[in-house]
Amino acid sequence: MDKVAFDLGPIQIYWYSIFIFLGMLSACFIIYKESKKRRIKEEFLINLTFYTIIIGIIGARLYYILFNLPYYLNNPIEILEIWNGGLAIHGGIIAGLLFIIYYCKKHKVNVWQMLDIIVVGLIIAQAIGRWGNFFNSEAYGSITTEGNLKSLGIPDFVINGMYILGEYRQPTFFYESVWCLIGFVVMLWIRKYKYLKIGQLTSFYLVWYGIIRFIIEAMRTDSLMLGPIKMAQLVSIVFVISGIIIFIKNIKSKKENLYNN
Repeated sequence: MDKVAFDLGPIQIYWYSIFIFLGMLSACFIIYKESKKRRIKEEFLINLTFYTIIIGIIGARLYYILFNLPYYLNNPIEILEIWNGGLAIHGGIIAGLLFIIYYCKKHKVNVWQMLDIIVVGLIIAQAIGRWGNFFNSEAYGSITTEGNLKSLGIPDFVINGMYILGEYRQPTFFYESVWCLIGFVVMLWIRKYKYLKIGQLTSFYLVWYGIIRFIIEAMRTDSLMLGPIKMAQLVSIVFVISGIIIFIKNIKSKKENLYNN
């Protein structure tokens, strides 16, 4: 699989970078459209989006580097080579979340409402961004057979791209991308519900993504490890538990604090 989309001599544009950019662009468009409906100030939104993207990328990279620290200490120049992969989505989500909470509180904007808007854009960005892993031949699973992949209805070009190191591999990036795409469609439908309360879209995202990432991580062969524990599975459990707590808390709330108000 060729990582390079365009070779312009001294400049090479990688497929990984293109799909990350397309994911971000899609998220920004969806977030902007919904924020406009909620009468959120444009200047606030532009600044929030700009800084969150930067901090999210830095967080995703640092998270990945920390779990591969010996390698990067020996190869420090590669720390900057993010076009070769190495962005951990959980690191980006955690860093971005902390900044969003800080920035919203600073400007007296409802944090939960903003998160409800953002997670819809985030999940489609993840669905698109995962295709960068395909072209980088990374984020794949255990060895399987061509026949097994065909029986799952996976497109031929994906199956062909999963022939790595002389064996067919489970296209875990593909499974996650499809699940995120389905989640995006479901969230578009959910947010039309008349009595949806603030925070419940965020709780849905945490549970939806937490479940699939836990399952996917069990199949992957390149997981970030904390001793014998797959870190992504641990974080996924935290996501699911947090999502359930947020949902129950809002269900029991007597406040008519609705998302669609």
